[in-house]
This record gives sequence, C-alpha cells and structure tokens, in this order.
Amino acid sequence: MKIKPIKTEADYEAALKSIDLLWDAGYGSPEGDMLDVLVTLVEAYEEEHHPIPQTDLIDAILHYMESQGLSEQDLVPYLGSRSYVSDILNRQLTLSLDMIRRLHKGLGIPADILIQPYSLQAAS
Repeated sequence: MKIKPIKTEADYEAALKSIDLLWDAGYGSPEGDMLDVLVTLVEAYEEEHHPIPQTDLIDAILHYMESQGLSEQDLVPYLGSRSYVSDILNRQLTLSLDMIRRLHKGLGIPADILIQPYSLQAAS
C-alpha cells in the first residue's frame, strides 16, 4: 500500500478504505505506522475540506437534555432556578462561570462547549 498526499475526494475515500483495512494493526508495526500516517493525513484533509461547525452552546445543552431524557426542571440544580433555566435556554441570559462549572461537573457537558459565546435575544 502506497501512502500519498490526499488532494481529492477520491484520494480521501481511498485513504478511509485503507484505514478500515489497517484498523487492527499492532502499535509500532509497519502496518500500525502506516495507519498513524493515514489517520494524520485524513484529519488534515477533513479539517480543511470537511470542517465541523462549532457547536452552539444552547443547542448543545438542548441536545444533551434530549439525549438524557432531562427536562428544564432537571437543570435547576445547575442553573439556580426555573426562571434562570428558561431565560438561558431562550437566550435571554448568559451562563455564569459557576453555572458552567456545575453543568460541566454535574452533567459532563464539555467545558470547551460551555464557554463558547452566544448571542442573546431580546425578550418578547
């Protein structure tokens, strides 16, 4: 198997197939080294050509709530009150540092997502 730069979508697809074939290669073996190089090339190509959009903080919280079967009431211990929960989820109030810490520690939401800035909306 020859390793070459990934310049096209066809090169990318071929590299993904090669990674699948090498996935169980032993660490430090020639096949394992080839796997490491291919993964690095694919990551670089994906970063440039298939970037993952930055996750919106409120959308991430809502997704987490849905995936864990949580209600707004379940966020009260982390955000302070039902009105705070409502205001935050409706983008009318920003999270405080203490709220971010409690959400991260209590629910396991990654801190790098929780610290992202987001725009507030005017109350209607």
